[in-house]
Amino acid sequence: MTHSADRIARYTAEGWWTGDTIDKLLRTHVAARPGDTAIVDPLNKADLLDGPVKRLTWGQLGAEVDRVAGVLHARGIGPGDVVAVQLPNSVELAVTFLAIVRLGATVTPFPVQYREYELAQLLPLSGAALLITGRESRAPEGTPTLSWPGGLEGAAGAEAPRREADPAERVTICWTSGTEATPKGVPRCHYDWLAVEVICTAAPALTGEDVILNPFPMVNMAGIGGVFLPWLRVGAVLVQHHPFDLGTYLAQIAAEKVTYTLAPPALLTLLLQREAILAETDISTLTRIGSGSAPLPPPMVRGWQEKHGIAIINFFGSNEGITLLSDPAHMPDPEIRARFFPRPGAPGAPALLDRVRTRLVSPDGEEITEPGVPGELRLSGPTVFAGYLPGTATVAPFDEEGYLRTGDLFEIAGDREQYLRYVDRAKDIIIRGGMNIAPAELEALLAGHPSIAEVAVAGYPDDVLGEKVCAVVVPKGEIDLAAVVAYLRDKGIASYKLPERLEIVDALPRNPVGKILKRELKL
Repeated sequence: MTHSADRIARYTAEGWWTGDTIDKLLRTHVAARPGDTAIVDPLNKADLLDGPVKRLTWGQLGAEVDRVAGVLHARGIGPGDVVAVQLPNSVELAVTFLAIVRLGATVTPFPVQYREYELAQLLPLSGAALLITGRESRAPEGTPTLSWPGGLEGAAGAEAPRREADPAERVTICWTSGTEATPKGVPRCHYDWLAVEVICTAAPALTGEDVILNPFPMVNMAGIGGVFLPWLRVGAVLVQHHPFDLGTYLAQIAAEKVTYTLAPPALLTLLLQREAILAETDISTLTRIGSGSAPLPPPMVRGWQEKHGIAIINFFGSNEGITLLSDPAHMPDPEIRARFFPRPGAPGAPALLDRVRTRLVSPDGEEITEPGVPGELRLSGPTVFAGYLPGTATVAPFDEEGYLRTGDLFEIAGDREQYLRYVDRAKDIIIRGGMNIAPAELEALLAGHPSIAEVAVAGYPDDVLGEKVCAVVVPKGEIDLAAVVAYLRDKGIASYKLPERLEIVDALPRNPVGKILKRELKL
């Protein structure tokens, strides 16, 4: 999907979309500050990727992007091609991403946890001409691949042609689980990615003096829009982190003098409760932390501000369109910042939210304008994508007025109706450590187990990851958690989706028309 000419004309006229491109941002810093540090590998890189831990300056990063773009160009990659990437957060991932974009091709990033099951689904849907991987490929046999370090480290190729990107050209196809078993492709171009970036750069007031630690996989909104592109905009230092390891994460904050990072709310709550862990770590350079993907507990936001002088920024968004944020400049009270989001266009809302247009809609389709009445949040604006990749979605994502249906319930709040308050997640997804898991996918697979009569999959709270996966089963034979996990492993499914709890029940709760009532599951 691409944006219409009318949409491009409208948002460029309003100044939301400009002539900037991702490659242009990179070239600016390479030319202006070639000797400054640009990017640092994770300390535990060896857990997932072969090769030394690297630190590159902007000049070195630019040279590596040139080299890898040449290698890919020699392989026939050019404008309009799709290249799949399955790499952990690393210097190599950043170089690969930027080299593909430089050629005018599209990056489709996959989590490193994906195995044969997911790749066999998504590679054909993406139309990828090549898969770039780390030490092992899990792709179906016959998939053209290149690897780090095997096929890319130090390799030379033809010089890539110099080109000026069209800001409307597609940059990525990310994948969202949503509520359907098959993931949906979310294409994005320079225009809408950089509109997202403006908000994610402004909320924490990032500058070139910052050191940013990124623990979120660069496969979706948080990793790309929340960290990678803001880094490219301001020219800060990017410290990569992956796979998540608390000791390594805290050590990187101290060693690299990190000033800004992201973290899930459950982890931030856990760290506050275990003061001994923080007491052993120097976090004195850290001034703000971005969080989201789940409601923020007010005591957590207040605790970080009062005990450590660190402001928590509350983000709420999705792959399809960034929506809301609560930043300390506009909402200094941590309790208010945790519980509410500024209502775009309302008194006191940040000017950067002027580009986000929202409406709340009741189940019968009526727009809600009075406070205290829950409705689905719908939004439009320059941060919203153009539509799902053809062949990956069965339902149109936009309503009759062109607003994105988010599936999330909010209500108007505040004495001046200046806030939006999150009510519930209408979409039936589990968010485990920032990764979306579609219960429908697991339910469809488990329905084929010979010892399972019925199954429902739901999330349950976890102090570190936010949620974990529970399978609630009506058995028709002997079944235990180990058997469930083994069955799913045999299907080649990613390990982060595997249930970590099993509940045996006589019957699943259902409404009069037979729909499972997951809110009544006893987890």
